[in-house]
Amino acid sequence: MDLEAARAFAEDWEAAWNSHDLDRILAHYAPDVVFRSRKAAALVGSGEVRGLEALRAYWGAALARQPDLAFTVTQVYAGHGMLAIAYRNHRGVEALETLRLGPDGRVVEASACHAD
Repeated sequence: MDLEAARAFAEDWEAAWNSHDLDRILAHYAPDVVFRSRKAAALVGSGEVRGLEALRAYWGAALARQPDLAFTVTQVYAGHGMLAIAYRNHRGVEALETLRLGPDGRVVEASACHAD
């Protein structure tokens, strides 16, 4: 993935999150996506969320708990079939997500790391 494509993906990803439209957010992810985050454990009992419907349930609950959630992308990194997005949330917490893409350009594996 070149940097221009990574930036375009990150821009659309940020806009989707800031819209709070769950379908728009999930459109970036493949049906068999695996998402890892230590914050997921608090809501779903595991740091690993498997599949689009499980991710819908997790993020739907997270959005309901944080109606003012907003992300600001601060840096984008391009890799081979993947990208990393550094961002800051509405509370100033910094995070980094690595996103591995499948052949159709949707995320098949994602990992979130948080600075807090």
